[in-house]
Amino acid sequence: MTECNAVVAIYKSHNEAESAVKELQSSGFNMKQLSIVGRDYQTDEHVLGYYNTGDRMKYWGGLGAFWGWIWGLLFGSALFFVPGVGPLVAAGPIVGWIVSALEGAVVVGGVSAFGAGLYSWGIPQNSVLKYETEIKNGKFVIIAHGTEKEAARAREIIKSSNPDSQEDHLLSSTSK
Repeated sequence: MTECNAVVAIYKSHNEAESAVKELQSSGFNMKQLSIVGRDYQTDEHVLGYYNTGDRMKYWGGLGAFWGWIWGLLFGSALFFVPGVGPLVAAGPIVGWIVSALEGAVVVGGVSAFGAGLYSWGIPQNSVLKYETEIKNGKFVIIAHGTEKEAARAREIIKSSNPDSQEDHLLSSTSK
């Protein structure tokens, strides 16, 4: 079994998360290896939903422009309603991880579908619970993964973007 590395960073706002994503993109980081998850905290005030027509996606909600840009950049997108968390918006490989966890009926005590997706990839339960709490508090989680060399490069770029916190994890390649 081989392993690849992942860097998980927490950002206070969508503006900070967006800046980090732009920096990763401009540095040439493979956008297919980047995920972002957050809540659209203004959804109580707006109609919420999205649809996809070919390669065009439309989203309604408090952060529609932000998510529209992210979804155009990253591979895969989804809107989930997670009990205890609320509307959860995700883009990147994390979408597949969450769907696989749901389809495989992965049950991990005390975590949501989002958490089960992370856990199924090898992220420890204590870190998963931390990331879920941060999302509940309106923060954004960015996950960059790849080979050791790619993760090291992402780690430095993310570090320079001053996230609230940043952690490294080893992901099992058999979970991909």
